[in-house]
Amino acid sequence: MVRNIVVLGGSSHPQLTETICNHLGIPPGNALLDKFAVGETRVEVKESVRGKDVYIIQSGGGKINDHLMELLITISACKTASARQVTAVLPLFPYSRQSDMPYNKIGAPLSKASNFCSKSDSAYTFESKPQTPHPDQAQSAGLSNGVDSLQKSLIKVQIDDVNSSPNDPQNARFANYVKGPPKRSDTMDSHKSSSSAHQRGSSNASICNGISSVDYANGASISSNGSTSVDHSNGASTLSNSAAFHPQPGYKQWVAQAGKLVADLLTCAGADHIITMDLHDAQYQGFFDIPVDNLFGRPLLKKYVQYQIPDYLKAVIVSPDAGGAKRATAIADNLGMPFALIHKERRPTKITERQNATMMLVGDVADRTAILIDDLADTSNTITRAAKLLKKEGATTVYALLTHGVLSGDAIERINASALDKVVVTNSVPQDEHKRRCPKLEVLEIGTVFAEAIRRVHHGESISVLFQYD
Repeated sequence: MVRNIVVLGGSSHPQLTETICNHLGIPPGNALLDKFAVGETRVEVKESVRGKDVYIIQSGGGKINDHLMELLITISACKTASARQVTAVLPLFPYSRQSDMPYNKIGAPLSKASNFCSKSDSAYTFESKPQTPHPDQAQSAGLSNGVDSLQKSLIKVQIDDVNSSPNDPQNARFANYVKGPPKRSDTMDSHKSSSSAHQRGSSNASICNGISSVDYANGASISSNGSTSVDHSNGASTLSNSAAFHPQPGYKQWVAQAGKLVADLLTCAGADHIITMDLHDAQYQGFFDIPVDNLFGRPLLKKYVQYQIPDYLKAVIVSPDAGGAKRATAIADNLGMPFALIHKERRPTKITERQNATMMLVGDVADRTAILIDDLADTSNTITRAAKLLKKEGATTVYALLTHGVLSGDAIERINASALDKVVVTNSVPQDEHKRRCPKLEVLEIGTVFAEAIRRVHHGESISVLFQYD
């Protein structure tokens, strides 16, 4: 029996909390987790935690936002009640797939921009650059009805006026700058003519109510309401009442990521230590200023391959994408098994089309058992498409071994209709409903791993043995 310790279970996974407490030989902590009528989370710790080590177990499945807020409030409540140390135990870390990385170095457009200078058959791709010009690149087209377009129109009107009536004193002054650098004689003459014209009162420029209204000889004027009206002597063109400003559909250069934010929330709430398993991005640990223990689910998967898959040495370990290659090769090298990789390439022709990856197998799985290794399955689209490709390449049986089986949306229906023969997941999230609906699903217990980690951390022992799977 472990003393001076309190294990509080959140509402996300009560079965896992019970398993951990049974392994430690202690009862679960007494806490009230509820919601007010308005929907706010209510947490009451109904036993003393003063001077004790508190471990709060909350997974990231289900209603993830409610569970995260419940965890933060519980951590704060324990720190306020003078707990010696508060450790958050997160079998599946919430928002672990939203690490703070840019979506694309050059930006990715959200939708086709209504660029008035673009042709109707222009190809818009995910590699398109935003319209903001860079110092070493040409100026972009700009807004079709914005301020830049208005200023350019005014300049063009003035140049046209100069060309149409060069003898006018007001236009002659501007013409010198259009035709080239002004000479001293030109500036002196224009200054004299401008001064004499001003003395005669021939200038039509006036200021009314703080807004300038200029009446040129050829009829160009700027009205007090800000609209521009140009009437040439020949009546050829008129620019009036410019359209209201409407922003173009923008570009998404940076995706809003919640990785660092969640890390800061846990730290500010009062967490002193984090224990989790198989983070989707290992870089996530660097977002914290407190210790983070990222346990591995590979020992459980390795043991299943050794004892549950017949003739496993003749099977092939397969990574469904390049991102999980290191995870899969670690198991393959340790067991002395061959390895194959499925290369996924996303190349949509237009941004309006849905992204669909082309999959290609690198390796040989003909007449062999294929074992897919991945850390997480949400919609199960990747593993089901990978299983279809493996069966097409001649694999006799296809297993999928996953650490976190979130299986949201229509994932269960997709697995039941897929070429997968068996899907093995851990109970980092509740799997009772999934197992009832999917006969191909098999669940591995991870409660003992977290219970041993809690025991070792509480007694100040090393947990390095939990990272070893050889």
